[in-house]
Amino acid sequence: MQFAKQSTVTLLVMLASILMMFSMPTYAEQKHNDTAQKEMVQLAGADYWREVKGGVEGTTTSASPEHGVLISVPGQTWFILKEKWMSPAAAVAIFGSIMMVVLAYFLVGPLMLSKPRTGRKLTRWSRMDRALHWTMAFTFLTLAFSGLMLVYGKHFLKPYIPTDIWGLVIYTAKQYHNYIGPIFYILLIFILLKWWRKSLFTKTDVQWFMKLGGMVGKHKGSHPSAGFSNGGEKAIYWLLIVFGAVAATSGVILDFPIFDQTRRDMEIANLVHMISALILICGFVFHIYIGLVGMEGALEGMVTGKVDETWAKEHHDQWYEEVKDQLEEAPVKGRSNKDGVSNE
Repeated sequence: MQFAKQSTVTLLVMLASILMMFSMPTYAEQKHNDTAQKEMVQLAGADYWREVKGGVEGTTTSASPEHGVLISVPGQTWFILKEKWMSPAAAVAIFGSIMMVVLAYFLVGPLMLSKPRTGRKLTRWSRMDRALHWTMAFTFLTLAFSGLMLVYGKHFLKPYIPTDIWGLVIYTAKQYHNYIGPIFYILLIFILLKWWRKSLFTKTDVQWFMKLGGMVGKHKGSHPSAGFSNGGEKAIYWLLIVFGAVAATSGVILDFPIFDQTRRDMEIANLVHMISALILICGFVFHIYIGLVGMEGALEGMVTGKVDETWAKEHHDQWYEEVKDQLEEAPVKGRSNKDGVSNE
């Protein structure tokens, strides 16, 4: 009995050894096949990505333009233009404009009235005019700030704040820029309709430019003739209208990619948007300088709506002659005005 059990165990061991001997080549062959399969997949993947990067079209269920192109190779040109050329050039232009007005203030100085104020006022801007101006000013400045944050924030802010805060800042800037941009377009249309007649150039404006507005050089303080708007104001106005329309239109193309825009369209729109916005920002650096400190009495007109008689005579003499009969008499000290408030 014991012998029979030993024989059975021996037989089973022999059978197992034989099975393992025959199965080892099969296992080795399977391992070899798996390795070959992996290598084939890797090679196929490399070929696939080479084709993708080369712009070869594939198959997709999407119906959008360029749906078959996964990676747009010409887009690298746009990236280089934007990051390596446009962004640095724009920074130089903006800081250069700021430095120019700073130098103008210290080297040339603001344009002051050559005669004392009379105290008599002329209404120059209505409440609607001022509301439209300041709404546009706020919209433009905040759009400019948010746009500059999108372009330069990663260089000047991101390295110094926590990642979560940076994400919130850049997300807010992007959303604000996208949603307020169309409002800028609407305001631009109102400004065009409101002031285009007063902003047409005349021969008087040629003389104004030849004397550099009486602000610098040998002509400083000469106060060349002007109508309701002088040559400089008209230039700023048309700068806003033309480049504002370009910036707004290209912004709409970027904002609403639902008109079968291709990636080329979006890239061109992005570059056009940047260039037009840059021109506007640099131009309005000078406009802001003149309004705030470059010309005595310029800001108060847009704040109160009224300008002094002397200011009107010296800066807009032709307009003054048209409306001088509408002068409001200066309040007399020691007497009450029409509201019953003493002027002392």
